Amino acid sequence: MALLEVRDLKVYFPIRGGIFGRVVGHVRAVDGVSFAVNEGETLGLIGESGSGKSTIGKAILGLVPLAGGSIYFNGKDITRYIGKNRSSYRKGVQMIFQDVHSSLNAKKRVLDIIAEPLRNFEKNTPKEERKKVDELLAIVGMSNEDALKYPHEFSGGQRQRIGVARAIALKPRLIVADEPVSALDLSIQAQVLNYMKDVQEEFNLSYIFISHDLGVVRHMCENLTIMHNSRFVETGTREDIYGNPSHIYTRRLIASIPDVDPHKREENESRRQALNDEYERLYANYYKPDGGVYDLRSATGSGTHFVAMPTDKGEELI
Repeated sequence: MALLEVRDLKVYFPIRGGIFGRVVGHVRAVDGVSFAVNEGETLGLIGESGSGKSTIGKAILGLVPLAGGSIYFNGKDITRYIGKNRSSYRKGVQMIFQDVHSSLNAKKRVLDIIAEPLRNFEKNTPKEERKKVDELLAIVGMSNEDALKYPHEFSGGQRQRIGVARAIALKPRLIVADEPVSALDLSIQAQVLNYMKDVQEEFNLSYIFISHDLGVVRHMCENLTIMHNSRFVETGTREDIYGNPSHIYTRRLIASIPDVDPHKREENESRRQALNDEYERLYANYYKPDGGVYDLRSATGSGTHFVAMPTDKGEELI
């Protein structure tokens, strides 16, 4: 049984117009996606800006209203409890935010930032609370002296580690990590990612790792979903997606991964241009006339690899 199961999730935002601001249409940010996350697994949600991947994370946490679909946590339908602040679901699912500067309250000490979820769900004495905060700081490689400092006294990587400590304070079972290292330098990215993996092993955490960086995702995730135009265009294991990308959008996305070998520069540029040309030429075969994404179908009979394509062209396109 999956720890988290999302079925036909939809999130629509209203478009208002006219003098009275009536709703004249909707932006379909997420238009019917389904996936599952198992205990201790890291699922990657990958896509370009505006594809809807971050909206999925916010919907799971109740930060945006659902237009349709259902969410199951540990086998129970918890869709109606998502927005309840003190529900067991809110305690079991936490988030690491992308913006390390605005996600921490600049007016509060690190002690109060990390202790906030503890104060919401537990009743600890000040001594017990301080001990737990010190333990959490130690887990992410920081000293207990840092508890009395303010966010502006730390680097971006240290702030994100504080965010990780806050996210694991309640010992959740699932963490939604929304672009957790995109604003950090490459060397700091590696430190934060390694801390996240260490924490995952220690607490048997599950992650939903949202990113547009396929290099980072390859390091972190066992299973991947590629998102475009508000829907999934391809899902599968790490080996499925990187070893046999079958959708034209996925192939173009993987081709964009930087290669540090300067001798392959011309070769890579030529390959990327060829994939861009293929994308333009075959777009109508993979997308509906209105730009919508087809339903997922099994890729060559695989039980793990699924690709969005029309039913009458499935074998031909794969």
